[in-house]
Amino acid sequence: MSNVNLAIGGRTFTVACARGEEGHVTELGRMVDARITAAGSIAQNETRMLLFAALMLADEVHEARAALAEGAEAIGQSEALHAQMEARITQITQRLEDLAQLLDPAEPSST
Repeated sequence: MSNVNLAIGGRTFTVACARGEEGHVTELGRMVDARITAAGSIAQNETRMLLFAALMLADEVHEARAALAEGAEAIGQSEALHAQMEARITQITQRLEDLAQLLDPAEPSST
């Protein structure tokens, strides 16, 4: 285990993390600090400041999930449209082949 010091909202917090994860945890701390700073929540006590940061991050996760769901729905619609277009192309191809057979000259009769 390693310890990382995080500067969040003008305060320093020591957090334990797995070896090799120090950089990642430090970056996460910077993200939390950026949200607190942007929201002007620095003057609040530690608990309220971190609660506010957690709510902002949870809102971002919620929005990302909603965007992902919209993207998945769009992909599903795209796949359905692709299947419809493929079926229509098959129909058109068959119709063209039928018309080509009608236009081919008939075999000469041997009378």
